[in-house]
Amino acid sequence: MKRFSLLICALLLGTVGARTQSQGIGVGVILGEPIGGSFKAWLSDKTAVDAGIGYANWSHAWFQSPSDYLLHSFDLLRAGSRRLPVYYVLGGRIKFADDTQFGIRAPIGVSYLLDGAPVDLFGEVAPILDVTPGIRLEWSFAVGARYWF
Repeated sequence: MKRFSLLICALLLGTVGARTQSQGIGVGVILGEPIGGSFKAWLSDKTAVDAGIGYANWSHAWFQSPSDYLLHSFDLLRAGSRRLPVYYVLGGRIKFADDTQFGIRAPIGVSYLLDGAPVDLFGEVAPILDVTPGIRLEWSFAVGARYWF
């Protein structure tokens, strides 16, 4: 864990002067449900797709993979001159446990785009309607960070 923290600090310090953009591909970590890796790719100035894969710690599953198509609004929240895009729309989740489960997600989240570094921080909440093997409503909460290429 210490080496991972040092790597993140080195990436942040080594990229001062770079410009965070709402384009490209972001790769990082997600903590919550699941704990694991996060990926996001911009399709246009307001749309993106994201995916994650990781250990589903709260639900005793082996791992899960959420994936979403996202719309962004850059005008709802601001922190001074910083942009805080709010994102929402629909996606899906597959969870591998005793019985493989598939659900429909409706995430709502916000990103914090760091000035001068190709990094964003994000937090989201997503109601999930599992449709297999039975109908069940679950919730997902997560925070994370991504480095942008």
